[in-house]
Amino acid sequence: MTREVFIIDGARTPFLKAKNAPGPFAASDLATAAGTALLLRQPFAPDQLDEVILGCASPSPDEVNIGRVVALRMGCGQKVPGWTVMRNCASGLQALDSALVNIRAGRSDLVLAGGVDALSRAPLLLSDAMVRWLSGWYAAKSMGQKVAALRRFKPGYLAPVIGIMKGLTDPIVGQLMGQTAENLAHHFGISRDDMDAFSVRSHQRVCAAQDGGRFDGEVVPLVDRDGSVYATDDGVRRDSSMENLAKLKPFFDRKYGRVTPGNSSQITDGAAWLVLASAEAVERHGLEPMARIVDSEWAGLDPAQMGLGPVHAASPILQRQALTLADVDYWEINEAFAAQVIACLRAWDDETYSTRQLGLPAPLGKLDESRLNVDGGAVALGHPVGASGARIVLHLAHVLRREGARRGLASICIGGGQGGAMLLETV
Repeated sequence: MTREVFIIDGARTPFLKAKNAPGPFAASDLATAAGTALLLRQPFAPDQLDEVILGCASPSPDEVNIGRVVALRMGCGQKVPGWTVMRNCASGLQALDSALVNIRAGRSDLVLAGGVDALSRAPLLLSDAMVRWLSGWYAAKSMGQKVAALRRFKPGYLAPVIGIMKGLTDPIVGQLMGQTAENLAHHFGISRDDMDAFSVRSHQRVCAAQDGGRFDGEVVPLVDRDGSVYATDDGVRRDSSMENLAKLKPFFDRKYGRVTPGNSSQITDGAAWLVLASAEAVERHGLEPMARIVDSEWAGLDPAQMGLGPVHAASPILQRQALTLADVDYWEINEAFAAQVIACLRAWDDETYSTRQLGLPAPLGKLDESRLNVDGGAVALGHPVGASGARIVLHLAHVLRREGARRGLASICIGGGQGGAMLLETV
């Protein structure tokens, strides 16, 4: 389990904001487009992969094992196994970690791993009452039974259950993810202005990155069946400002809350892939690594405070590797909510939380925010749940190479009360 694992290359689709209707691409379309473009620029054939691993939190019923579906669509051939992993918001990171483990164990040498979700296509469901009524209707044989069933029908049965709202509600604590962000805002005294200022900065940084071509090496355009081209992430707001965000009302706690749609990540469609390889595969195919995966970690915590997952996952890595916050050149922490990222920064600098919850002898201190999400994050780009973990690792590898830096750490919070983190070093 000591074999080195390298990131060779990666690609993602533009992240497309959901617009109250099914988006132009199914999840498998997104993953196939990004994966095909990535594989076309490799010196090996797709059927030389040892496996394809795809994270997806919300696959459609006809693509449950979407990893296998996409592997076949990308031309990997029937002999390359394709499989799907699900760890909510970290599904894409879990795919990378699963590839890491298999390469270290010697089961694989060359793996395509990533994540995808088309959240705009999350289903509308029938209520339990409607399902029970339909069951009775189909069981009715005689005309009298059918008339009796019609008399029992209530128009309210037709009200749809919004699938994504159920998916974003924690069944243990009964809270939406945004409500858990409100918990953190209350605990750490995070103001509405703090959140909105963080969000404005995220949009500004994405705009600067787009204008400076910093996403060009990772984003591949999409073309729909009508020939329309989707070339860039379309959720970013170039007019984002404190004044504009102040007009938005709290969504999750309408009376006392501070979390709004403007300081939360967007519901988004997107896919991201990375090629991971062993040293043997690097030599065999003449590959040029971008970075090496040094360490990874998973952690659990109170589901009602799930946004602190990055702190719980990254801290053990820092301890194992004898690193401080300042020893990490660049950080990517997924921006599920502005409040959640701010809470992570404050938790590391809080003596009570650091000693009692993290088990540290002392706070790790302040993280330099000029090294955090330097090209913006999910508040501006969006958060296609299954893809985000892979996206932050891919972008971190690009940032390290671009800046000539040595070390980076990507981390993400996970619905259900977990966190994931991965440490990279440049080669």
